[in-house]
Amino acid sequence: MNTPSRMNYIQITQPGGPQVLELAQAEVPQPGPQDLLIKVHAAGINRPDVLQRAGHYPMKPGMSPVPGLEVAGEVVAIGDDVTGFKVGDTVCALTNGGGYAEYCLAPATQTLPIPEGLDMVHAAAIPETFFTVWANLFELGQAEPGKTVLIHGGTSGIGTTALMLCKALGIKAFATAGSEKKCEQIRALGGEAINYREARFTEVIARHTEDKGVDVILDIMGASYFEDNVAALARRGRLVIIGFLGGGTVKDFKLGTIMDKQGVITGSMMRSRSAEEKAEIAQALQANVWPLLAQGQCTPIIDRVFSLAEAADAHAWMEEGSHIGKIVLSVV
Repeated sequence: MNTPSRMNYIQITQPGGPQVLELAQAEVPQPGPQDLLIKVHAAGINRPDVLQRAGHYPMKPGMSPVPGLEVAGEVVAIGDDVTGFKVGDTVCALTNGGGYAEYCLAPATQTLPIPEGLDMVHAAAIPETFFTVWANLFELGQAEPGKTVLIHGGTSGIGTTALMLCKALGIKAFATAGSEKKCEQIRALGGEAINYREARFTEVIARHTEDKGVDVILDIMGASYFEDNVAALARRGRLVIIGFLGGGTVKDFKLGTIMDKQGVITGSMMRSRSAEEKAEIAQALQANVWPLLAQGQCTPIIDRVFSLAEAADAHAWMEEGSHIGKIVLSVV
């Protein structure tokens, strides 16, 4: 397949607000032995991209400085050691950066075929979000049928994905949001909505669980919710922290509460996971979630689509906070 030598991409000119994202040109990257080169049709926008742009998400060695952790597109070149893919395959991938570009490298082990029936925009909204939810809610959190779950930020990309998977797998889920419109979306996805501007989620959880609490909490807030999260946990419950929008340092917390409940507090960042761990998550998704997607279940909710050149506007929209579901860049 003929591939140009140069491409358009989005560069971060310096740490700062959305305005530091600018369209630029660079050489098309060449795949290493275990990589695929993907002609990007669409790329998902995620909160880590915003943190990276602001200078708060340090790059790991070997990662691209170009933002963008998930893409969908067409395979145009294959590394020497790669098996199972061919030029022309349509795929979606969890990248190691570089997604805001016309061409992007992705490890073959983090790349999956696009589920039947999905277009490129919806496929681009899958990898980062589904990898994160599966690894944290279902692996670390051990969510399963018969357990109860609380999801903070229920209308974010992570939140809507978690709610859809809980519904598909028969898990009762509560979710928080800050407006009636967002609460309506939570209910439409099968969750019990909690408007945190009108009620404390601890009180709602206590009322609906006969004071037992929930088995798993998926939290994006961190410090500001920590004490209430522990209070809302059931005995031997698991608090899984994947973000710290409400601060990263907890002060003056009495650890005896956790000990009394035999609670587990854990969390992870996808960026810090090894290639082997990410490969295992990809395999688990293909086995457990890809059949659901092929059946038309758990299809990502798309809030807005921007062009590649509008990446700054896409970041501004994410930071404004009104979106429901995923924000995506259309590249082709």
